[in-house]
Amino acid sequence: MIENWDTYRVFLACYRHGSLRGGAKALGVNHATAARALQTLEEGLGAKVFHRSVGGLQLSDTGRLLIQYVEEIEQQAQHIHRRVAGLDAQPSGLLRVSVPPALAQSLIAPELAIFAERYPNIEVELLATNRVSNLLRSEADVSLRVARNVTDDVVGRRLLRYVTGAFASPDYLQAVGPLQAGDGVGAQWIGWSSSHDWALSTPFPKAAVRHRLMDIYAQMEAAKAGLGMAWVPCFLGDQFEGLVRVPGAVPVPDFSIWLLLHPDLRHSARVRAFVDFFAERITQQQDRFTS
Repeated sequence: MIENWDTYRVFLACYRHGSLRGGAKALGVNHATAARALQTLEEGLGAKVFHRSVGGLQLSDTGRLLIQYVEEIEQQAQHIHRRVAGLDAQPSGLLRVSVPPALAQSLIAPELAIFAERYPNIEVELLATNRVSNLLRSEADVSLRVARNVTDDVVGRRLLRYVTGAFASPDYLQAVGPLQAGDGVGAQWIGWSSSHDWALSTPFPKAAVRHRLMDIYAQMEAAKAGLGMAWVPCFLGDQFEGLVRVPGAVPVPDFSIWLLLHPDLRHSARVRAFVDFFAERITQQQDRFTS
């Protein structure tokens, strides 16, 4: 019988990421440490938990049985942690916040100094990632998310729905000449996905789509350099030096910004302090996002 939970955590991470290397990276340990943990687990059980192949790790019969119990244990451990963490009466301690990089730079970082001054005993760990953090697995305490809808079993506030518009450099607009809404022939969009269908619902559906820049700040930098037009949230494009709104392109309502937390943490003082502060600061700037 293996009593060390860390050993099971390695097993769980390797299962979820499909490889020993992926599991080790997710846990922040080296490959050798993860390999030793799996070896210890299998020796303790007297059976293999994975079949190794070129395609990665596949659960054995023992592994399929074990994974059910390990996930249950993980859920109980996380529930206990959240319930205990949610009992704090003072706004203090570590607070992990997951946020897309674009929002971290444009919304959270500029306000963080004011928040820190108001709540000096709260230590914020900002996880700037485009990956959706799983609050139910305690990957973060609070998540600022961009989405149309949220279906997770979490407590959420829909702060606002922002508009998206067309932006380009003044030199680029002068070079392509006036553009007519509903047309766009002669101009070029900077792409950001494998499909170009999104361009059909823009004010310039006949503009060509070239290249794929997956990062929104890279798109705006490229537009500034004259590569083409960028279809980005107006609250980002308006503050990006060297870009202007393309004449004739009416902004359209797009995604919403949500502030989410796990139900067990709704009474945590440090979580409430962060949620209330940033909900107020963001909604106070509503005109910046919606026009």
